Amino acid sequence: MASSSKLVLVMCFMISAFGIAIGNTLDQEFEITWGDGRAKILNNGDLLTLSLDKISGSGFQSKNEYLFGKIDMQLKLVSGNSAGTVTAYYLSSQGPTHDEIDFEFLGNLSGDPYTLHTNVFSQGKGNREQQFHLWFDPTADFHTYSITWNPQRIIFYVDGTPIREYKNSESMGVSYPKNQPMRIYSSLWNADDWATRGGLVKTAWSQAPFSASYRNFSANACISSSSSSCNSNTTTSTSNSWLNEELDNTSQERLKWVQKNYMVYNYCTDSKRFPQGFPADCVQNN
Repeated sequence: MASSSKLVLVMCFMISAFGIAIGNTLDQEFEITWGDGRAKILNNGDLLTLSLDKISGSGFQSKNEYLFGKIDMQLKLVSGNSAGTVTAYYLSSQGPTHDEIDFEFLGNLSGDPYTLHTNVFSQGKGNREQQFHLWFDPTADFHTYSITWNPQRIIFYVDGTPIREYKNSESMGVSYPKNQPMRIYSSLWNADDWATRGGLVKTAWSQAPFSASYRNFSANACISSSSSSCNSNTTTSTSNSWLNEELDNTSQERLKWVQKNYMVYNYCTDSKRFPQGFPADCVQNN
């Protein structure tokens, strides 16, 4: 077994008992945390919806915490004039030195593209934004948004296509999310002070309530405080492939295609933001 796999298994064992989770129904995996009835779990736990009106948005979080894994969820975003709204879907620990791995979907005027915002936080430090437009209408149907998180890299996928790879740069003195188990969070909220064209376009409350939908969750991951351990006795060559997942040549070409045609912002090329030089992790992640 590769050294990175051994590292994960040792860490899983040291922190607590860990197990592999493959998606159950959404009511088994998640709990609604806010929204005063605006979030709903429907269809015997197979569908979860969030809604936003002028009074409040809504949100949910996972019942489990995860330390490394492959996370998949299908989302259908707010349709029509979604300007000012943000649908956030992310992994995060808690506290001032938290780790976080973000998908945020920034709404737009009808007919204009959503902006998919990604970021990675480690030890409370983020500012590692990359943003994309999508090559399809994310409001017309469900699409799969995935995160692979292992000790070497974090890979963001859309419908199985990699859009971003963030590599571990600890050798350059850059911290990396590896010690703090994280929950999954999602929320639909109003951010019209910044979300669409820097806040120039405001939320059209006449179109409310706004709604986003979720289904087909799967987590092939180490689960904190599980009754079983994440070790070679409970994983198979298929189930723990994420431990050493990296992009092959075909996936690298698909990543380049996305970044050439659909990337609209990259912190590693923003010289105005970093006039004294780009962050150290840009050496591996540009």
